[in-house]
Amino acid sequence: MPVGLLTLEVHIPDAQSLKDKRQVIRSLKDKLRREFNVAVAELDHHDLWQRSVIGVVTLANEERYVQELLQKVLDRADRILGSFLIGQKFEIV
Repeated sequence: MPVGLLTLEVHIPDAQSLKDKRQVIRSLKDKLRREFNVAVAELDHHDLWQRSVIGVVTLANEERYVQELLQKVLDRADRILGSFLIGQKFEIV
């Protein structure tokens, strides 16, 4: 059973506090969970105002489905974040 992990690096230059950052991150996490039924969590840079690393995880019976779903998640995250998305990484376990 393949497990897919998508890691998103985010830079939020307009954030002036952790509250500003959390508002952007919470909105992203809620939208991705609702639309794709995936697990989403902030993985790193919890105490920095303008940086974050978000992990998105899913699993399925087929690796192809996992790859296609995470590509859709990445496309949606890119539309939501725009230039705030500065990096991404796919892993299949």
